Amino acid sequence: MARTQKFDRSSRLAVATFNVNNIRRRLSNLLDWLARAQPDIVCLQELKCADRAFPEAELRASGYGVVWRGEKTWNGVAILARGTDPILTQTELPGDETDRQSRYIEAAVRGILVGCIYLPNGNPQPGPKFDYKLAWFERLHAHAARLIAAGIPVILAGDYNVAPTDLDIYPTRSWDEDALIQPESRLAFHRLLEQGWADAVRSAYPSERIYTFWDYKRQRWQRNAGLRLDHILLSPALARSLLDAGVDRDERGQEGTSDHAPTWALLDR
Repeated sequence: MARTQKFDRSSRLAVATFNVNNIRRRLSNLLDWLARAQPDIVCLQELKCADRAFPEAELRASGYGVVWRGEKTWNGVAILARGTDPILTQTELPGDETDRQSRYIEAAVRGILVGCIYLPNGNPQPGPKFDYKLAWFERLHAHAARLIAAGIPVILAGDYNVAPTDLDIYPTRSWDEDALIQPESRLAFHRLLEQGWADAVRSAYPSERIYTFWDYKRQRWQRNAGLRLDHILLSPALARSLLDAGVDRDERGQEGTSDHAPTWALLDR
């Protein structure tokens, strides 16, 4: 999985999620990766730009239709579709009209409903930021349950800010107090799976250590001291069509890149 996947177009659908960590700053990296990998659907997180600064023209020139919800300085989410325009259905996660953070966007693409997620980090914990993370998870549980009940093909992809098991973080005790691996965070993620969602990467590789994020600090990329925070969850109908999944790990080694690497799933469509 330490490769940039170039996807076969014949009767297959390639879905990816990528926390770009500032789309304006990393735009050349993103465009280069899109040109190499050519995924069909891409969920982006941490745009870190206002709506008016979003690089719509550049993405359309690269062959992608796009919907987005920006936020100056922090957050921001987008859905890209190769050769077509996503049909926007939601610009926020239902359940809290007072929440103004840009963390969820949803669109229909090629007969699939796609939810793009940037779940709160939750640090420091305990405290209000961790409470917000768990409350956001509760809202996601409720919305995801409605989507499952509808029986439609759905993808919920993004940066969940959870390393679900000890396999999803390098062997260390240095993160023990971090919100990303707290029992409450992990339980919230597993409660999603219990609704019937399939974790694409873990379905493909049940027992392998796989990471999607390597902090810039302390040579963590060079030491392969990573965490798996970016996940693609498939509704039951789509889970049956999963052919492969993985991480474009080499993207993390590019100059000027994000601290995340793209995560992908290949579906038989």
